[in-house]
Amino acid sequence: MKNLATKFENLTIQNDFIFKKVMSRKRICIHLLEELLQIKIADINYLEAEKSLEPEYTSRGIRLDIIVADDRNTHYNLEMQVKNNKNPDTKKHVLPKRTRYYQALLDIDLLQNSQEYDLLPPTYVIFICVFDFFEKGNYVYTFKKRCLEDLELELPDEATTIILNTHGTHGNISKDIKSFYDYVNNHVINSDFTKQIDDEISYLKLDTKVRREFMLLEARLLDERREGKAEGRVEGKAEGKAEEKMQFATLMLAKGCYSLQEISELTKLSIEDIRKIRKRNARNRISLIKYLHKKAS
Repeated sequence: MKNLATKFENLTIQNDFIFKKVMSRKRICIHLLEELLQIKIADINYLEAEKSLEPEYTSRGIRLDIIVADDRNTHYNLEMQVKNNKNPDTKKHVLPKRTRYYQALLDIDLLQNSQEYDLLPPTYVIFICVFDFFEKGNYVYTFKKRCLEDLELELPDEATTIILNTHGTHGNISKDIKSFYDYVNNHVINSDFTKQIDDEISYLKLDTKVRREFMLLEARLLDERREGKAEGRVEGKAEGKAEEKMQFATLMLAKGCYSLQEISELTKLSIEDIRKIRKRNARNRISLIKYLHKKAS
């Protein structure tokens, strides 16, 4: 518990938990979006911040990203990315497919809420990265779908992916976004905006409820890791235990940063069983998407 208390005191904006808490303050989240996109936003609504769009996505359905909709019904998904992880099996970086996954989750959630597919609102998936994924030095990398035969043709599906590089060196960004980058990288406070963020973090660290929430989250994650590493204490007979192993394997597959061998060692499931779980999850997602499209049509 003492180690957790020390960890909590040392948390910065780079931590998912603190980032989510800070961005849960409307004035801060709105200002960040306005400065990044150079638009005006009158108000935002937080869309079920504790709901997981995909049950296997994070531990016990907890999400540590932020999903909001503005007064024009544009939807935004923001997440802090500290590590440029690779999939141990493919040796490929997971970030590109992660952006695609997030976009799919946003669309599925909207369709589940009886949204007609042709009325899907504009969406932005925004990753704040403390590394330069493309190694081009850009402050911002913005992606939309374009025609390869005519790059001036853009597919107007209103889905945008933005990857921010806090270590960028060139491009057009506002003073407050540059100040935000400096704060994320080195805890430098050089604007009213970053002063607001730093004050909010200081306030959060004084809040006993927030401290307790963080410690419970960390303890829960630790328990799950211990369960995964435990050597089949109740092997064979307990169906509940077998289901728990399958759920844990599904969680690790969804994270995309564990090899099949590592999942097998932690869950005591065979690699063949893990492959079957992966195929089953893929089929379930495809079936859900087909069902929702059929329902929308």
